[in-house]
Amino acid sequence: MTPLFIAGPCVIESREVLDEVAAELCRLRDELHITIFFKASFDKANRTSLSSYRGPGMEQGLQMLADIKARYALPVLTDIHESHQAAPVAEVADVLQIPAFLCRQTDLLVAAAETGRVVNIKKAQFLSGEDMQYPVEKARAAGASEIWLTERGNTFGYNNLVVDFRNLPVMSRFTERVVMDCTHSVQRPGAAGGKTGGDREYIPAMALAAKAFGANGFFFETHPDPDHALSDGPNMLPLSQLGDVIKTLL
Repeated sequence: MTPLFIAGPCVIESREVLDEVAAELCRLRDELHITIFFKASFDKANRTSLSSYRGPGMEQGLQMLADIKARYALPVLTDIHESHQAAPVAEVADVLQIPAFLCRQTDLLVAAAETGRVVNIKKAQFLSGEDMQYPVEKARAAGASEIWLTERGNTFGYNNLVVDFRNLPVMSRFTERVVMDCTHSVQRPGAAGGKTGGDREYIPAMALAAKAFGANGFFFETHPDPDHALSDGPNMLPLSQLGDVIKTLL
């Protein structure tokens, strides 16, 4: 299966950041002849601290994503946290993403599946690859025609994640499209004083290891200036490095 790529900032910060990232994704799409989805969240409902930036909210965020989709002809992926969000988000997004912490929420999976959009289910930090059979079954029973599964590491506490790459071929038993989240997998959750830390220098290696284990999708949160990003900066890939990483995977 031809690999696809998902890339964009963690959260919608400004039109300027969205435009800068989208323009680079278009350049890479045209130069490398790849399928690439623009990703950004309108609301980060699972931030570590109450004071952390969450995003512009659904109404304004969807309008900003719709503008990016129209101006750059990029398909859009964004996540939903509550079942009532599925239908309005599906009017804009081509892929509805189920956050890892919520991948067992039956109503959320059913609502996403019923929209007819692609559903990308992120594997929870507390589940095995084998466990993802059941979210897939829920989404399929609700009518989802295309389901992706995304690996993003497992947590054992102590502000770190461990990636068991065997989860990738295991999850491929349940769906054809298995994605490696190469940036969230290098997070250090809650390890930066009420914020998430991370080790972005390992992102290229995570991607290559995932390819060796059969991943056919690659997810990168990327930002023009990760050190000043409003969410997940320590584990985001600098936008200037995205093209080189993608080239190694091709």
